[in-house]
Amino acid sequence: MSEITRKQVINAVFQLLRQAETELPKDVLSALKSALKTERNSIARTQLRQVMENAYLAKRHCIPMCQDTGTPVFFVELGYDAEIDFDLMAAIQDGIVKATNEIPLRHNAVHPITREPSGKELMDVNLSLVKGDKIKITVATKGSGSENMSALRMFKPSEVKNIKRFVLETVKNAGGRPCPPIIVGVGIGGTFDGAAKLAKKALLRGLDQPRDTFERDLLDAINSLGLGPMGLGGNTTAMAVNVEYGDCHTASLPVAVNIQCWAARRAMITVEG
Repeated sequence: MSEITRKQVINAVFQLLRQAETELPKDVLSALKSALKTERNSIARTQLRQVMENAYLAKRHCIPMCQDTGTPVFFVELGYDAEIDFDLMAAIQDGIVKATNEIPLRHNAVHPITREPSGKELMDVNLSLVKGDKIKITVATKGSGSENMSALRMFKPSEVKNIKRFVLETVKNAGGRPCPPIIVGVGIGGTFDGAAKLAKKALLRGLDQPRDTFERDLLDAINSLGLGPMGLGGNTTAMAVNVEYGDCHTASLPVAVNIQCWAARRAMITVEG
């Protein structure tokens, strides 16, 4: 077993962000192609073609597929036996700085009240310890167009039947602002902040993975709203609904909805010594 270096992590984060920003995941591209085959609205079909052309040009020219390069959200699995002698969070930060300067990424960080540029890089790191001697890093970059349409509600335990309506209302109120066709992440259970994290984690699941009955029913209901690509009408409002569950307090039922735009930018890499 050899030591993982700081330089390895910095370069891994840089590579991850470059891939996420410039290459649409294959499962998302496949879902868009499938939507084009089944979409009946001519305007919607035009929008889907433009979205796929945008993704093609981004990959071909190695440039970000959206001007809002988003907030990088990291899910890091650190092996118990991984040998590191540096500040992992600082290394991730430096990787973001490198990516911001070289890809480049847009400087999005501002003070929440004054709105003055903060000079810092936005990052959200979720760390978990796992078996092994490697570091697995997954990143998703969330733009504000979709992030701003998120919602969270603390239901009573007796209101389980109202969860579906809450998700539908959230999507309907979002309209075309999150750049449909969207992916809808839903977190059910946990705590106030835990439900939101579950919803965001749900967006990491591949669109080619199996869905349960609740997820399929929600997807059908969302697409029946008729919002369509970019909110201009059509039967393809969402490509998938992903739900993550967490145990919660007997007196609580938190539910969070986190929406992702068509540019579902995510990537994963494993770092080892």
